[in-house]
Order: sequence, then structure tokens, then C-alpha cells
Amino acid sequence: MKILIVHAHPEPHSFNASMTHKAGDALRRAGHQVTVSDLYAEGFDPVEAPRHYQDRENRDVFSPLGEQRHAYKGGTLAPDVAREIDRLEQADLLILQFPLWWHGMPAILKGWMDRVFVSGGLYSSKMRYDAGYFRGKRALVSMTSGAPAQAFGPGARGGDPDTLLWPVHYSLHYMGFTVLPPFTAYGVQGHGYSYQSNDALGRHLQALLDGWVEHVTQIDNAKPLSFPGWQDWDVDGRALR
Repeated sequence: MKILIVHAHPEPHSFNASMTHKAGDALRRAGHQVTVSDLYAEGFDPVEAPRHYQDRENRDVFSPLGEQRHAYKGGTLAPDVAREIDRLEQADLLILQFPLWWHGMPAILKGWMDRVFVSGGLYSSKMRYDAGYFRGKRALVSMTSGAPAQAFGPGARGGDPDTLLWPVHYSLHYMGFTVLPPFTAYGVQGHGYSYQSNDALGRHLQALLDGWVEHVTQIDNAKPLSFPGWQDWDVDGRALR
């Protein structure tokens, strides 16, 4: 199996980096091919802007989706976007590795989706959900948080993890991916502050890494997440049942 890990953390010695390395090593030992898109290290530009389009369809008004469609059709996508699309097309499994920042994914990862999930090329009104471009491929989210697990849940101060991850999960589903249950590493701290003593934190972090390796190497046994189907909604987006 070919696996793409999209890594979104600026510090090469972060716990997120450890999770990416551990997953990559374990998957390679299991015989899989692993590619890592390290967005910060590779200097990926997350900001969609006119500068990415040399052959503009409309030089008077910048319409991102229109320019994406034009560039895809004409084969003039920016090199960093074309590289990421090629990596996605090669992969059987996509893993998104990122920290929870301000109740969501880091801006660089959101920008990666904004620019790489190209309108007219990777999705359209007829090419999405179960008919999405990446149908037959699987996707898995791995997220870290500095707050302890007790801070999360329905009505908790940290928020409900299912709600926090819904935008990224639904975006992957929209693109046709089969979305697997996520892995969340809680209580990840550093730089001299922690909810635990240094020894206890070390044991906790090692347990998280072990749990992540087990999670990612057992994906064939995972039951995919479910999402509403077209038959569950009317033309105005209202639930039928």
C-alpha cells in the first residue's frame, strides 16, 4: 500500500514530528511505501492568490475557483499544487498529522486543502461524495492537543472532538475518501510546562506513540465513519429523516 502523510507542524522536534516518524517507520516495516509532505519544511504556500496563476483566465477579477478550473484544464497549476496532487493520486491512504490550534487545524493545512483540492479537476457538482475523485482511497486524521482528555467531550470546556474534527472529516468525505476513525493524542505539552511531572509526561507520551502505531497499523480492521447520503436531504438541504 502507498501512504501519504501530510505533516503540518513547524518544529522538526515536535511531538507531531515524532508521530509522523513513528507511523512512517512502522508502516514501512509492514511493507508499505510512505511519502511525507512536510508542509512547513517544504515551504508550501497556503494562501490562495493571483500570483499562483501565470496564465490567467480573467486578469480583471480574481476568481479562485475559476482560475483553478482554468489552470487544471490548461496544465498550468503551480508546481507545489501539482506536486501535492501527484502525491495524492499515488496514495492509497492519506494521513493528516497536525496539532489542534484555536479549535481547528493549522492555517497551513487549511490552505493546503484550499489550493490542492482543485475545483473542476478534483471535484465538481457531479464529482463529489460517493462519486468523488478519490473514491476507493482512505483517509485518516491524527491530531494532538495540549489539554488533557478530560477537557474534551460534549459540553466540555475543550469542545467535542467529533465537532472539532467535523470540517476536516467532511471535506475528505466530500472529495470521495473513505474516512477512518481519527486518533487524538491528548495532554501533549512541552517547553517546560505540563499537566504532569516530567517522568509521568514521558511515560504518557510514549504510551501515546505506542497507541498511535497500533492504531495506524490496524486500519484494515477499522470501521469507516458514516456520513449522510444524498437520499437523506431534499433540494434545499433539509433533512428528510
